[in-house]
Amino acid sequence: MEFNLEGRTKKFSKDLLVFIKKLRINDLNKNIISQLLRSGTSVGANYCEAINASSKKDFINKIYICRKEIQETRYWVELLATTEEEFIENLRLLWKESHELTLIFNKISKSAKNNN
Repeated sequence: MEFNLEGRTKKFSKDLLVFIKKLRINDLNKNIISQLLRSGTSVGANYCEAINASSKKDFINKIYICRKEIQETRYWVELLATTEEEFIENLRLLWKESHELTLIFNKISKSAKNNN
């Protein structure tokens, strides 16, 4: 398991890209895939911004954005599972990692606010 959160969020984005390349895009899944791609790949970018934040307030805000984006990603993964049943195991793994990242960002967010 990756404990380097910057590396872990980047790996999540890469895994998501590799998975999405396997899908056949159609009218039913097109918007879900687009939303999933945006939210899922923005988590790592926002985390990079958080670790380079200009202040504690800026850090907390960026971590909050990471938390929102990963929660949204989990939502889109769940929806995609209803249209892409043949990829259910891939989606289960993506959901599991997005859930774990949600827990991590929740913890960071609470800790940062409590130390403020």
